[in-house]
Amino acid sequence: MQGLRFGAGVLGLVLGLVVAFPYAAGAKDSRLQPMETSDAGRGWEAVGRLDVDGEGFCTGALIAPDLVLTAAHCLYDARSGTRMKPETIEFLAGWRNGRASAYRTVARAVVHPEYIFDGEVSTDRVRKDIALLQLQRPIRNTTVIPFQTDSRPRRGADVGVVSYAHDRSEAPSIQELCTVMARQDGVLIMSCDVDFGSSGAPVFSFEGGKPRIVSVVSAKAEVDGKRVSLGAALAEELQLLRAQFSSARIGSRLPTGVGRVQVGGARPTGGAKFIRPGG
Repeated sequence: MQGLRFGAGVLGLVLGLVVAFPYAAGAKDSRLQPMETSDAGRGWEAVGRLDVDGEGFCTGALIAPDLVLTAAHCLYDARSGTRMKPETIEFLAGWRNGRASAYRTVARAVVHPEYIFDGEVSTDRVRKDIALLQLQRPIRNTTVIPFQTDSRPRRGADVGVVSYAHDRSEAPSIQELCTVMARQDGVLIMSCDVDFGSSGAPVFSFEGGKPRIVSVVSAKAEVDGKRVSLGAALAEELQLLRAQFSSARIGSRLPTGVGRVQVGGARPTGGAKFIRPGG
């Protein structure tokens, strides 16, 4: 693929997902709002752009001073299917108009232990599309406050997304209100507006008046010609990732995929058309 890559590659995928709900765009969904000024982005500095090997980017969010949550597929080179070296990834906290609140190189990275980049395309693969990145040094900036996480939201719940994308790469945008349309096999199907570069973006619940991360953007999709977004599971899966950091196996090599899924190369099996919005 020529030019700038967003995340770990841009794939067109067709999954055998049976969407057991009538599609209805959230009438109450809010529009994406750019956060181009420091005032507009205040409180969201812990969401940042992940620059990958100088060629592409994803979105990530701090959940601890030295831990960034993102999508697993962002850590793979789409052309070779190999894992990117952690030191080639940089987290730009609160990146806005050429400046960040903090800059950190990644020291270590773990993906879901059952995630396979070039495996069979399925909802199971999307559900496990999460990764944790450990930064070289913790971010101790008083304006960059890590987000707490929470359990997966119910169907019909209101959520929001903060993300970067290919056409808004220099400042994050927020959609304060979109809807969980369905939960299937651990995957959240949402009405949120995402695009290439949004992979790994945090999905927030605002219950109690405090934003908490409840999912991670994995892909965008089409259902009956309408665009939706997909969020990976979080609660139990995140515990597995944290355990990997504390286990003796942290230095061991994790499985990597081989080869590449070509755009449109997956065999249609009915259901929804899935397109990763950031790789």
